[in-house]
Amino acid sequence: MDKKICIVYTHHKLGDLIWQLPYIKAISEHYNEKVDLIVREKTQAKNILLDLKYLNQIYYNNFRKGLNYWIDVFKLTKIFKKKKYDFVFILDKVNKPAIAAKIAGIKNIIGPGIGNQKKWLTNNVFLSNEDWKMNYSEQSKKLLKLQTIKIKDYFPSIEINTGRLEKDNPDLLVKGKKIAFGVDSFEDFKMWYEENFIELADLLHRKNLFDYIYLICGPEKSYIAQKIIDNSNQNYFIDCSKKDLQGIILAIKNSSFYVGNNSGPLNLSAALGIKTFGLIANDPISELKYSKIDPITPKDYIDNVWNRNREGMKKIKTNDVFNHIMNDLEI
Repeated sequence: MDKKICIVYTHHKLGDLIWQLPYIKAISEHYNEKVDLIVREKTQAKNILLDLKYLNQIYYNNFRKGLNYWIDVFKLTKIFKKKKYDFVFILDKVNKPAIAAKIAGIKNIIGPGIGNQKKWLTNNVFLSNEDWKMNYSEQSKKLLKLQTIKIKDYFPSIEINTGRLEKDNPDLLVKGKKIAFGVDSFEDFKMWYEENFIELADLLHRKNLFDYIYLICGPEKSYIAQKIIDNSNQNYFIDCSKKDLQGIILAIKNSSFYVGNNSGPLNLSAALGIKTFGLIANDPISELKYSKIDPITPKDYIDNVWNRNREGMKKIKTNDVFNHIMNDLEI
């Protein structure tokens, strides 16, 4: 079709970006063209999405506030003018990319149109203000439906060539059976306790299910991984808290399964095609209906109820997690 298409997504969380991949792919398939993507640098999209065949080029914009708001608008306008896009799709309600696209003279500016954003768009059907209560994935699903763009697969999937990741991470290439624990989260109330991970590791080790466990953890919460290592008195843990996202991806891809808190790496693991168990007590599992994450919840769990107290994670009992995993693995 020979159309130039750009898709903008402004949220900073890795997990949120992963949820958008089916919709980005659907737009690409609809026009039979590779698309460009503009996202926040914090997502590290250039590291994780490099091998996706429907993406052409990835740009970073940090979508700041205050005086920097207009600096970012200028940067976006410059990209739009240089690339001369036929379509700019905006997968959230922010005004900034819509204003920049208007200034750049883009003929087709498509977005959800909630609030003031609709003033800058060229589509004439919009999501309602009530739709903003839906999660980000459902909003994008409805946006594409309004644009008559078919979505063939709602499950996020990431293709990646791990060969390019191995050179900088030789310490992760240990021989033996590996699994991964995702032990931190951007939000503390989603984190299972360190002693539970230690107990789970012990139970799994007795069943000879691993030789090593990668501890997936961000550098700002490296103390969690260190506490697990120190308190366990075991040498089978591999601390990945100092690894960048490419190292994290390599560790996950080398694992036979992943067990972790509801966070970006959990979504990443499922999208990478690894058997993934999510430890969830304080937020809705209904949001995972288009994910291959296998949720493990407390026995008294009620869906669609938010609880921002980490104490709720104590309701997820170690033996229940162990039994769930063993049943799933049919061992």
